[in-house]
Amino acid sequence: MSTLFIGQNKVFLPETYSTNSYAIELLKNVNAIEGTVVFTHKQTQGKGQRGNSWMAEPQRNTTLSLILKPSFLNSKNAFYLSKITALALYDVLTEILNDSQFDIKIKWPNDILVNSKKIAGVLIENSILNEAVQWSVIGIGINVNQSYFGSLTLATSLNLLTGKEYNLDTVMEFLFKHYEKWYLRLKKSDLNLIDEAYKKLLFKLNEFSEFEQNNIRFKAKVLGVDENGLLVLEMENKTQKTFDIKDVQFIY
Repeated sequence: MSTLFIGQNKVFLPETYSTNSYAIELLKNVNAIEGTVVFTHKQTQGKGQRGNSWMAEPQRNTTLSLILKPSFLNSKNAFYLSKITALALYDVLTEILNDSQFDIKIKWPNDILVNSKKIAGVLIENSILNEAVQWSVIGIGINVNQSYFGSLTLATSLNLLTGKEYNLDTVMEFLFKHYEKWYLRLKKSDLNLIDEAYKKLLFKLNEFSEFEQNNIRFKAKVLGVDENGLLVLEMENKTQKTFDIKDVQFIY
């Protein structure tokens, strides 16, 4: 493997309720080293954003959690972990897919869409101590070979996009390589580079889209993301507002 530390220590679980929960227990009980990856082929109670579940067909997808210890990162900059995770996933997909044929975007905060359908999701759980990120568990799910998603009409996979089967270990190796690249840039404080790369790939950037807040739908233009990770929208009356992930839902 070509990485320095990401994925050098791996914990494989044939089945688990949640790789994130298992990784957090590892941190509490054995102080797992940075770069440790917990992965499984069958996750029974995967967690997603907003308390939603993340269900993946057994043996068909990449489901893992990455342990980081970014104590160099102030808690107010913790959203950069979302940014680099999304950018790493984007790079994985462009290595596998021809990006001239597929429209690959980041839907705030860190979902990855291909042709407006979700192919990868992220759940990040942090521990903060003295205003620094003591540890972070980065949960990642990539739809690889799954071909049926039931009622989830806005989901897709590498298999559905190309008709090919992919080796799950190879997809993981790509992820380790690209994640380490972006993590080292974060460690070097290349924040402007990360900001520019992330904004350039934002789904519906500078376009009016539909959103929902408190069961009320409205239209607004996506302007970007602020330093705290809040979505910046231009309302139809030209005023600007910011929204937290808990407060607003993207309708697309």
